[in-house]
Amino acid sequence: MYKVAGVSLKKNSKVYLFLLDEISASVGDEVIVETEKGLQYGTILYIKEFEEEDIGFPLKKIVRLVTDDDRQKHDKNQKDSTKALADAKRLAKKYQLPMRIIDANFTFDRNQLLFNFLADDRVDFRELAKKLAQIYKTRIELRQIGVRDKAKEIGGLGPCGRFLCCNTFLTDFNSVSINMAKNQMLALNPGKINGVCGRLLCCLNYEDQLYSEMKRGLPKIGDTYDNSEIKGKVVSINVWKRTVTIEQKNHVQVEVEVE
Repeated sequence: MYKVAGVSLKKNSKVYLFLLDEISASVGDEVIVETEKGLQYGTILYIKEFEEEDIGFPLKKIVRLVTDDDRQKHDKNQKDSTKALADAKRLAKKYQLPMRIIDANFTFDRNQLLFNFLADDRVDFRELAKKLAQIYKTRIELRQIGVRDKAKEIGGLGPCGRFLCCNTFLTDFNSVSINMAKNQMLALNPGKINGVCGRLLCCLNYEDQLYSEMKRGLPKIGDTYDNSEIKGKVVSINVWKRTVTIEQKNHVQVEVEVE
C-alpha cells in the first residue's frame, strides 16, 4: 500500500500524484515536488492510499515540506514571473508576432521559464525565445494553449451567472460531447450549450449520467407506443415525471405515465 498525495502546482491547476514516502504531511500543506521540468512548489489537495497495481506508473516523490526560505524564493519567483510576462509581451509586440501571451511561470529551481500563449496559427517564436533566454539566463518554453485554457486562466461569468467552473474548482478538462446535450434533451443551439470559450459547456458532464439512469425503461422519441388503451408515436418524454407524450392517429396528444 502506497500513500499518495494529490498536489496542485498553482490555483485550480491539474492535480498531480506524488509519493509521500516517509514525509509526514497533511492536506493543505505546501510542498516541494520533483517533476519532469524540475523542482516545483505546490499544495497538497488530498492524500489517499493505493495498491501498487492501481497506480500503474512510477510516481515521483515529494521532496520536502516548504521552509521559510522556500516561501521567500517562491515569492521572488512569482514577482520575477510577472516581470517576465511583461517583457515577453513587449518583445512579442516588437517582433510583430501574432500571439497573445497569457502567463509566465518559473519552476521553483528556476531551471525553466514557462510561457503560455494563444494564437490562431503556428508562430515562429524562436527569436523571442532566444531573447528571453539572454535576459533570464534559463531555458525558455513557450506553449500554445487552447480557448478552454484561456477561459481557465482569465475567468469570467458563465450563462448560469456564476463564476466559470474551470476558473474556480475544475482541475482538468473532461471530454464533453454533443451527445451529452442530446441525452439531456437540450436545444442544440450554440448560444445555449456553448460556454464563453466557444466550446461545449463543461457542466454538461455533471448530470449526463443521471439523465441516462432516469431514462432507463422509457421509450425513445419516435418509438411506437402501444398498450391496451393508447397507441401512437412518442413525441416527447419527461424523465422527472417519467411520462411520455403520445401522438395518436387523430393527432390528439396524450400524456402517459410509464411504470
